[in-house]
Amino acid sequence: MDKSSRHRKIIGEFGESVISNWLSRSGFEVVSVDHTGIDLIAYHRATGQRLGVTVKSRARESGKDNISVNIFNQKKNDRKKVLDACGAFACLPWLGVYVEGENYANIYLTSLENYDAKYRRPGKVVDVWGLTPRNRLAYVRDRSVKNLRIVFHATNWGWSDAQLPKGSVQANPRLQSDARKAARA
Repeated sequence: MDKSSRHRKIIGEFGESVISNWLSRSGFEVVSVDHTGIDLIAYHRATGQRLGVTVKSRARESGKDNISVNIFNQKKNDRKKVLDACGAFACLPWLGVYVEGENYANIYLTSLENYDAKYRRPGKVVDVWGLTPRNRLAYVRDRSVKNLRIVFHATNWGWSDAQLPKGSVQANPRLQSDARKAARA
C-alpha cells in the first residue's frame, strides 16, 4: 500500500463516515462532532438510546494486519475524555474501530462497558483493540460487538507510469487555459 502523506487524516475521516453510514442504516440519527473524546453522536429513535462513539481508524500493510489498534492511552487521559464527553451529551460511551488492509476492511462497534468486561487488559498503560485471529473470532462470536467486513474488489484501479497523465498544467496550454477559467469562476 503506497499511502499519501495525508493518509492518516483521510483514513480517520473515512472510518468515521463508514461507521456513521452503518449506524444510519440501522435506524440511528448520526452527527459527526468535533469534540474532545468522541467523534460521533448516534441517537436511536425507536429505543431512545444515545451513543457517544470514539472512532479509531487504521490502515495496515500486508502482513501487519494482526497489529492491535490503540484505543486509550492512560497517560493522555483518553478514557476520561470519552467519559466526560459522554456525560456532557448524555450519551452511552461506545468504541468504533475501522481497520483497513490491502484487500478488505473490518469494522467493529461495541459499548465501552462490553469492551471493559471482556477485552480490556487491566494494568496496561495503553488499552488496545486486539486483532489476532483469536481476537477476531471472539468478536464474531460476541453478539455485543457489531462487526462488518468490507471486501475491496478493484476491477481497474492500478496506476502505472504509462497510465499517468503526461506533462503538467504549466507545460500544457489547454490545461493552463482551463485552470485560469476555473480560478475566475
